[in-house]
Amino acid sequence: METDMTRSIYASLLMFSVALWSGCAVGPNYKRPAVDVPGLYRGTPTETPVTPEAPTTTEKPAVSPAAQPTVASFGDEKWWDVFGDPQLQELIRTALKNNYDVRIAATRVLQAQAQLGITRADQYPSLSVGGADADQRNPALGPIPSYEVSLGQVTASAAWNPDFWGRYRRATESARATMLANQWAQKQVVATLVANVATTYFQLRQLDLELEISKRTLDSRNESLKLTNTLEQHGLSSLLDVRQSEQLVYTAATEVPDFERQIALQENALSILLGRNPGDIPRGLKLTEQPHSPEVPAGLPSSLLERRPDIREAEQNLISANAKIGVARSAYFPQISLTATAGFETPALTDLFTGPAGIWNFGASLTQPIFEGGRIKNNVRLTEAQREQYLLTYQQTIQGAFRDVSDALVAYRKDREFRVQQEQLWKSAQDAARLSEVRFKAGTTDYLEVLTNETNSFTAELGLAQAQGNELIALVQVYQALGGGWQE
Repeated sequence: METDMTRSIYASLLMFSVALWSGCAVGPNYKRPAVDVPGLYRGTPTETPVTPEAPTTTEKPAVSPAAQPTVASFGDEKWWDVFGDPQLQELIRTALKNNYDVRIAATRVLQAQAQLGITRADQYPSLSVGGADADQRNPALGPIPSYEVSLGQVTASAAWNPDFWGRYRRATESARATMLANQWAQKQVVATLVANVATTYFQLRQLDLELEISKRTLDSRNESLKLTNTLEQHGLSSLLDVRQSEQLVYTAATEVPDFERQIALQENALSILLGRNPGDIPRGLKLTEQPHSPEVPAGLPSSLLERRPDIREAEQNLISANAKIGVARSAYFPQISLTATAGFETPALTDLFTGPAGIWNFGASLTQPIFEGGRIKNNVRLTEAQREQYLLTYQQTIQGAFRDVSDALVAYRKDREFRVQQEQLWKSAQDAARLSEVRFKAGTTDYLEVLTNETNSFTAELGLAQAQGNELIALVQVYQALGGGWQE
């Protein structure tokens, strides 16, 4: 009879505990908010062909729409497939390993993981054990003789706050979302670093090309100056021609130290991205040899919500704020606490674990807020306002991402068109400079014509180098805007 009653009590306690554990969780469940997603990125290439140009060996062949899935996106490619320069790939690997921003972001993830563990622990009972041994001697007091008291104690205690209203589960949900937000923030740091290293490297190779052009032009103009001096000494040219030829030399000469200065600064910037002290940077392919596609597939705008790390981070922050509403609302309901202690206590250590020495106690408490001066109500309002803030931030991040993609697609296409025209301009200016040199040597024109056309040719060639660099940098921007660069 007694056994059946005991079993009935245990069964009732078990069912009560399960009911408490699986109780409802107050607060709103998260549902991804609706966002205005365009069907097509603005700036996506249309069927109108770009200005035709002869194919070069440095460009990957364009893939026709019929030969690839419509959902393919440039952002899905791995960064080592996008940037084909082996030296650039090695620089990116070094940066991902040593860059301080990446390492700091990794520590934030570790902190968030630890905080999740701390928060999740509130859902479970806490258990502890302890022991004590005390000896006391009391002096004789009148008729009471002196005596000694020994007491030994071993106890185990447990405490549990049943999560009936889902307070701790919502807090854990919020902490988990915060951890995921930090993980996506780390991926955003990685993607930004990859883009920054590639951009800085392409800018460095552009400056290298401009310095090469300036030195080559300077050597050529020095030869022309020698020829002009010879002609002037033999009366076949004037001193004015000599002075004009000197102007060409000095113009090219002033560019050399300026480009050398910019190269040193660019190397310093790239060294810092690599986690190193300022120093020299090894080079790989020339600017004109960097492989890149004439067109890049943008993919579906809806897929950007899953690929862009900053969008995913913003959504996890929204999920965390949404869960905190449940934590705040749970304060309206009773808080239940269960405590229990069991052990042994005896004045003789040899009898410590005997039946009569056993002790135990069990307690339960319930606390129901009655008056808090509006604290609970305003805390709920605070969390709801914070959730609204993160919702707007999430929507703003998505809108900004669509703009980034559109801007990058337009920039890449237009930079490419500009580079094509700049090539034609440089070829024309180069030929004009050659013809004017021939005419001057034949005595059919003065050196002013040579000066003008040489200057135009030099400027056009430098402009072409800048256009080639801008095209590659725009490609990096497209890749980053589409959410590429963080994939491992």
